[in-house]
Amino acid sequence: MMFDEEFPRVLVVSHTPFSRVSGTALTLSNLFSGWPRDRLAQVHTGNITPSTDVCEHFFHFPPRDHYLPIQYYAMRMSGWNGRTPLQQSRPIAAVHAAAETRPTMAKIYAQLRAGADLSPIRVPPALVEWMRDFRPDVVYSMLGSVRLTRITALAARTCGVPVVPHFTDDWPATLYDNGELFGRADRSVQETIARLLRLAPLGMVISQPMAEEYTRRYHIPFSAFANCVDETFFAPLRDAGRQQGTTELVYVGALHLNRWESLRDIGAALDSLAEAGLPVRLTIHAPENDLSRYARHFAPLPRVRLGPSLASDEVPAALRDADILVHIESFDEEIRRYTRYSVSTKIPQYLASGRPILGYGPAEVASLHHIQEADAGVIVGTDDTAALVRGLTDLCRDAALRERLARNGAAFARQEHAKESVAARFAATLGAAARSGSATADAARGQLTWK
Repeated sequence: MMFDEEFPRVLVVSHTPFSRVSGTALTLSNLFSGWPRDRLAQVHTGNITPSTDVCEHFFHFPPRDHYLPIQYYAMRMSGWNGRTPLQQSRPIAAVHAAAETRPTMAKIYAQLRAGADLSPIRVPPALVEWMRDFRPDVVYSMLGSVRLTRITALAARTCGVPVVPHFTDDWPATLYDNGELFGRADRSVQETIARLLRLAPLGMVISQPMAEEYTRRYHIPFSAFANCVDETFFAPLRDAGRQQGTTELVYVGALHLNRWESLRDIGAALDSLAEAGLPVRLTIHAPENDLSRYARHFAPLPRVRLGPSLASDEVPAALRDADILVHIESFDEEIRRYTRYSVSTKIPQYLASGRPILGYGPAEVASLHHIQEADAGVIVGTDDTAALVRGLTDLCRDAALRERLARNGAAFARQEHAKESVAARFAATLGAAARSGSATADAARGQLTWK
């Protein structure tokens, strides 16, 4: 097979298309930044309008087309809107159930989600023809469910090319570990991933600890690729002790996965700082849906402000306006298993902004380990109010500490997360996968149903 040594032809399979609407989509767009437009195509299942900044060649494969009609309409009758992803990881479902105080109904919906995820996939001939006409050298996907994993493997076999999976959290170990469908759902996860990995010469993950674990677990090499950042995030460093009056803490990100609880802990801890004569305020910038859903939990906290939701191009300025940036993870046992290897999309952005970071959450989670490796923040790795107050006090009182952490973070981001160098390494890794050989092509003719 002949292909451009620097940029192979890549078919991307995903739920969310190239865009700036989520952390996953943002990471995807950044990693493929600069790719020749004629060498990139995407199949996406989500009902989201793609951005053409990175890719121009799309095939929308919505649920109406890949579920059998009887399944599609049955799920619509159960209350699904037909647009948002129906399958979700159990931790997300658990958080939703806790917020809505309907655990029994949540268990029922978990079974429905698992059933839909494992159900047969209907592949129209138009999609088979479109994929073959593109003639990819390699298929790439961030996966996330049994269904999307099967579609990705089908694409690779149909086109006779290798696949590169990119795992951004440990969903294979946590998606259906609550015994959904009498254990069949978890078995299907493991079997589907095993089949996909037979087509994969190598894999990608989001952190170095995850690369080590997945190389051991799946017996192929894995490389770490997290979000990367461009020059808009590399702010000129300033004197970290410059603030007068109130010290401004800023959080930018989502509130699901029980992150709102950790932020609430910080908001409550700020009262102790104020009583000690340290004026401080936390501003939260989250998606609009999260702000409306969780706002009531912050209402009693006078030193917490809910700021506006930010578009992606507004984030750099918001980070620069902060004195201290906040990153949090949940201490919930189920959720910490899900996020233990993940590096949040915003961590590279935080580091590049040249601001010190307060990290609050389980010490073993990769996001917090990443901040610690950069020596860019104060980490409070236990669910301990006194330790949290001490960490906040140290950051707010010690200007020299803030300045040192800020400089360390910016230097680490230059080395590890600058878009130009990360994107080049990413392209080289996909090129190596493309050169490894072909997958076995299926005789995909006419209408396909995969069980």
